Amino acid sequence: MSNTNMTEHTHFDALGGSMRDFRYLPGSDLLGRVEAFYGWQQARRSAGVWPLGRSTEMGAFSRAVARTDDGALFRGVNFASQDYLSMNAHPAILDTAIQAMRDYGVHSAGSPALVGNTSLSIALERKIGDFLGYDHVALFPTGWAAGFGVIKGLVRASDHIVMDALSHACLQEGAQAATRNIHLFRHNQVEQLRAKLANIRAKDTSNGILVVTESLFSMDSDVPDIRAMQQAAHEYGATLMVDVAHDLGNLGPTGRGMIEVQGMLGQVDVVMGSFSKTFASNGGFVAARGRAVKEYMRYYSSPNTFSNALSPAQAAIAGKAFDIIQSDEGAQLRAKLMDNILTLRKLLAGCGLETYGEPSAIVCVKMGSEALARLVSRRLPALGMLANLVEFPAVPKGQARFRLQVMANHTQHDIVDAVHRLSTAVAEAGKDLDALDQGHATLATLDQHRPLPQASHMDEAAVSDTLPIEQEPLRAAS
Repeated sequence: MSNTNMTEHTHFDALGGSMRDFRYLPGSDLLGRVEAFYGWQQARRSAGVWPLGRSTEMGAFSRAVARTDDGALFRGVNFASQDYLSMNAHPAILDTAIQAMRDYGVHSAGSPALVGNTSLSIALERKIGDFLGYDHVALFPTGWAAGFGVIKGLVRASDHIVMDALSHACLQEGAQAATRNIHLFRHNQVEQLRAKLANIRAKDTSNGILVVTESLFSMDSDVPDIRAMQQAAHEYGATLMVDVAHDLGNLGPTGRGMIEVQGMLGQVDVVMGSFSKTFASNGGFVAARGRAVKEYMRYYSSPNTFSNALSPAQAAIAGKAFDIIQSDEGAQLRAKLMDNILTLRKLLAGCGLETYGEPSAIVCVKMGSEALARLVSRRLPALGMLANLVEFPAVPKGQARFRLQVMANHTQHDIVDAVHRLSTAVAEAGKDLDALDQGHATLATLDQHRPLPQASHMDEAAVSDTLPIEQEPLRAAS
């Protein structure tokens, strides 16, 4: 596809198709064949329905100045960032990061196997172990690396992996890299898990089985029966690994997530988690009983062996976040977060917008068709809202949704604004879709009939005059 015809697309191109269409591309030219994806992306971008690749100008705060991936600035209430307990701008977190850089420098300068750890990372491992009830923890440079690395590190080609069909990409790719013996069970269905395990053991009693699930699934905000899965795993001589990335620190009476809620602290075979949702840092970890597991992963889990370790500042930030989570302030932040979650879900329901799953910091709002969802995403920046559109193949076809990510320091005003702006966008997008379907408009002419709101658009000069509300007291204090 040439550059000259990349923009010559109908609205069907921009509102149809999916990422999966370009996953496997024909042709011998590895670089040239990716032009097909870029042409589709450009069609969506020029039609205003490409919502990915955005950036914030001043950080991930509850209200933010953002930029689309083609450079347009806008300002809005931010429900697109993962900072569930609002640690990103916490004064104690900032002070900890600055002091760690002064004391240790900014770089780990090595992998955990080769002098990349510092006293800060060793202390963090102990802190996580105490928090979750495990005697040994291994740190990884990212949560993705931890999910991929624990599977690739423990599983060999003759072993089996039985995993929830909706497991995160890092877990699926780790499984694909480790073995061809991958068995998917229907989402959260313990009985099908048990059937898969029984079938494997009827044929293979000599190789290992790793069962993989998550404690909170981020696209549906639902949870498995962890105790039942652990019992099934042990019944068939398998090992259970649970990814706690989205609930650890922000759910549960003491912040220990769904494994605490279900009375499974210290009882799951292997727990893997990430710092990037609640702990204001990059990085991840794997917790297990016995030093042998930790040592094996250090030398046989490639992201641990061949990637630089967490920087001193990252380790210090995560450690301080664990301290805050275990304090009275942490309990107050969790209570505020849950109040915001329940308020958001209630107001969305009052506007006729349906949400998925159970109350958590992830509030996914049903849209249905990809075309409608993309038209909604087209209107949100001008209305002053940041929200992440999720569509096929990340979720089933025809089940597109917006994933709203709630923060503890979202105000009631933020929540009301978000609901009003999203419901307005849905109503306007519905009219847009009707006009397109009836042939009364094209994407190019829609705005002539119903102009996009302009109040939230900004120019470059306006950015310096717009501060996220969380930054103001911090600047004054400094």
